[in-house]
Amino acid sequence: MTSSTLLLVDDEEHLRSMLAAALRHNGFGVEAVDSGRAALDVLPSVRPDLVVLDVMMPDLDGFEVCRRIRSDGSHVPVLFLTARDTTEDKVRGLTLGGDDYLVKPFSLEELVARVEALLRRAGQSRPDAAMVCGDLEMDDDAHRVRRGGVEINLSPTEYNLLRYLLVNQGRVLSKAQILDHVWQYD
Repeated sequence: MTSSTLLLVDDEEHLRSMLAAALRHNGFGVEAVDSGRAALDVLPSVRPDLVVLDVMMPDLDGFEVCRRIRSDGSHVPVLFLTARDTTEDKVRGLTLGGDDYLVKPFSLEELVARVEALLRRAGQSRPDAAMVCGDLEMDDDAHRVRRGGVEINLSPTEYNLLRYLLVNQGRVLSKAQILDHVWQYD
């Protein structure tokens, strides 16, 4: 069994509850939320190993959630789980940074197999786990920052800001981009 944490995002309560129970039964830790905004809100604190993401949701659709996850520099695997089955939708989801795309209806056995495969691939290389800039080191796994070997205590917002800047080092970021990605302003 595994101890990986999944973030399950689906606005259909019955399906969300059923999937969460099935995934837990298969040994996964599951944080389940009902909207795209809720997913983006809990992502920094949950720090999932994989996101299972519905596309059709009322506030932010799954494509936009995936786009924001990727624009924040995160490499967390994203598995789209949706009724949208056109080739255009599949290509869009994968182009925006999704790692897999499973169309409803599906078998739980296939979902679990795909989740395990994505986690296996992600475990081989985790490029965002540690970041360095000069004498500044950020350990994303431990959620710690050191400068010159001395640990710096940061608030969650300060940590997210520093992480966003490190992920985007060498790029010019606008005030709007920083506000959107660190404070979720629209």
